[in-house]
Amino acid sequence: MISTSIKPDNGLSRATSPQGILQSVLAGLNEGRISKVVEQFDELFTFDDHALGLEFSDKERLTEFFQKSRELFPEAAVEVDSTRECGDHAIAEWKLTATESVPFGPVRLRSPISLRGTSIVQIKNGRVIRWSDYYDRVTSRRVSLAAFFEDWGER
Repeated sequence: MISTSIKPDNGLSRATSPQGILQSVLAGLNEGRISKVVEQFDELFTFDDHALGLEFSDKERLTEFFQKSRELFPEAAVEVDSTRECGDHAIAEWKLTATESVPFGPVRLRSPISLRGTSIVQIKNGRVIRWSDYYDRVTSRRVSLAAFFEDWGER
């Protein structure tokens, strides 16, 4: 397995290879640079979070999804284990670590989250046209995030 660390990208450089664009987007999400990340998506795109059953094809909604995710899991970070590229597609296997704040009576407990997942991305003309995330819904404990967007999946 090839280990790839995500290096900070001060402006989310315009990588041109599918693998470079995938890594740039993941680094931007780790850094909270959501508007720069969304700029890397084409005007006609699809973003699928298969674990949560959510699909977005509008940049405004995708931005809100990333913002809400960061709000609910502010310490979340993705560490890329390996990447592969084939034609206009790139695949990243990653590990997500985060902390969930859980109410327990008058106190909020912090519970660690750790899970593995995969992102598959298709690039056209240097922009993301399809992004699919796969991971275990139960392990992710991101159901609260999905609840904010459930009605969007039907639009």
